[in-house]
Amino acid sequence: MTKAQRKAEADDHIATITRALKRAAKEARRVARMHGTKVWVMKDGKIVGLEP
Repeated sequence: MTKAQRKAEADDHIATITRALKRAAKEARRVARMHGTKVWVMKDGKIVGLEP
């Protein structure tokens, strides 16, 4: 496997992970909205609860 092939495979892997994380975040917001709870995220090094 050449260096270019390894880089292309790594880029594809990163893109797949990014899509999965976005999908999971969307589902977390949906569930929080359904149950009327906050979505907890880290902003500026602090954990804060946001309305979905």
